Amino acid sequence: MDTPRLILIVALGLVSFMLWEAWQRDYGGVTPATTGAEGAGIGLTEDDPDIPQIKSEDAGTSAFFDEDGSTGKGEELITLETDALRLKINRGGTIVFAELLNYPVSLDKEDRPVILLDQSATLFHVMHSGLVGDTAPTHKNTFSSSRSFYSLEEDENALRVPLTWTSGEGVSVTKVFELERDSYQLKLSHIVENNSSSDWQGRQYTQIKRDEPSKQGRRMIYTYTGAVLSSPDNRYEKISFGDMDDAEVDVDIVNGWAAMIQHYFLTAVIPVDKEAAYRYYTRAFSDQLYAIGSVSPELRLPPGQQGELSSYLYVGPKNQAELAKVADGLELTVDYGILWFLAKPLFWCLERLFGLTGNWGWSIILVTILLKILFYHLSAAGYRSMAKMRRLQPRLVSLRDRYKEDRARLNQAMMQLYKEEKINPLGGCFPILIQLPVFLALYWVLLESVELRQADFILWLNDLSSKDPYFVLPVIMGITMLVQQKLNPAPMDPLQEKVLKMLPFIFTIFFAFFPSGLVLYWVTNNILSIAQQWLIMRNLEKEGLGASASK
Repeated sequence: MDTPRLILIVALGLVSFMLWEAWQRDYGGVTPATTGAEGAGIGLTEDDPDIPQIKSEDAGTSAFFDEDGSTGKGEELITLETDALRLKINRGGTIVFAELLNYPVSLDKEDRPVILLDQSATLFHVMHSGLVGDTAPTHKNTFSSSRSFYSLEEDENALRVPLTWTSGEGVSVTKVFELERDSYQLKLSHIVENNSSSDWQGRQYTQIKRDEPSKQGRRMIYTYTGAVLSSPDNRYEKISFGDMDDAEVDVDIVNGWAAMIQHYFLTAVIPVDKEAAYRYYTRAFSDQLYAIGSVSPELRLPPGQQGELSSYLYVGPKNQAELAKVADGLELTVDYGILWFLAKPLFWCLERLFGLTGNWGWSIILVTILLKILFYHLSAAGYRSMAKMRRLQPRLVSLRDRYKEDRARLNQAMMQLYKEEKINPLGGCFPILIQLPVFLALYWVLLESVELRQADFILWLNDLSSKDPYFVLPVIMGITMLVQQKLNPAPMDPLQEKVLKMLPFIFTIFFAFFPSGLVLYWVTNNILSIAQQWLIMRNLEKEGLGASASK
């Protein structure tokens, strides 16, 4: 196999791998361990008292919808606001709206925060919670609140919002939301006072319900949107919406969590007690909505006693440092794919360099330089091999003309020539194959890391996570690829030569829609490669090994 053919295979492999990764993120499913027959023994059925089942006239309608199928739109809402979050909850304590105040939708709409939770015509994404058991209010019941607006004051570090509910049987419940300054984690508690004449028992449930985003109008590059379930045995288990349609999850987990994730952001339910077994479940509803949630262990209260059931919620960005503090393995929702073991060190380097430069663009350039230094000797060996191949080009052309009717004799003669000149025809591509995993790992680092979202660089490049608005970097990248082709030996096969000449234009179009941070890496790498290759070829010419390359 000659070098140009291998370059074509590598290019095809690169594109194929990216497409496969994208497919896996959308359709890669849950493992059978938490579905089907093994989960059936736990028995999350319609009659199971652990999950509230409020049936409507339509048996296929979700138990967590109003009987008339409405979503509570238009009801009076209570606003909770901190320096990081603006939440709106209904009178049942469902979080029906969430804005991330420090994350604008786009740079040209800086006054419009990202809306992560909503129940609008374009997005249904809410967080339910309630109690199930003896005289227990679900999120369908109405709680009372003394105010409709709660805000974190400048001299406060925490905001506490209580909602109250009382039964006619002596049981009262205070549902409390606790938010902290500069945090996207909140604590949700149900404080139960049993003033009845009999024991009270119940459980707390928390669940995330959302619709599947439309695939229409998606970018060329997109990431996984769907559910994730975590356990000590499998810290990051994706459960796609299709998986939920196929089978429901029903499993007890100690020290786990459940989440709905999307590009850059997530919502999660996390147990307070890491030592207790919580029941985790998924639901697929006939109205194209999906849910994942957990049910706490049971609380028993004798008459006259008070008890509490609590859980943590997370509504915010996939910031790795913060997520690692919230729950074990929650930082894995920043999904770097199968090359995570390379991606994590790369992100660590980027983060440290950002601490020095204060600019993610310069951090990318510096990481590229460090990688080039790391692979310098490997690249140098490849470029020396290419230079020698160029020196042999006239003799290879002569062999092709001599044996153009006999492919077997041509290959035999070429291999004999390589052996005589002590040249490895694959030597020029070996460095590319070695560096390819690093490039793919960096690809996912730049695509997945919310830290680089809307990160400014210089001049017109004010968002390294989105495409270059003027396509300057992709054009420069295409030009550098053309220059590299001029430095490499021409292919023997005319068809291969035509295809190789098309690659810079194909990659320019392909990369025009990539995050500009990734294109910045590729351009920097190409420029450094051209400089290194030119220097090596110049030295070889001085040694008399590359003189024919300049002819």
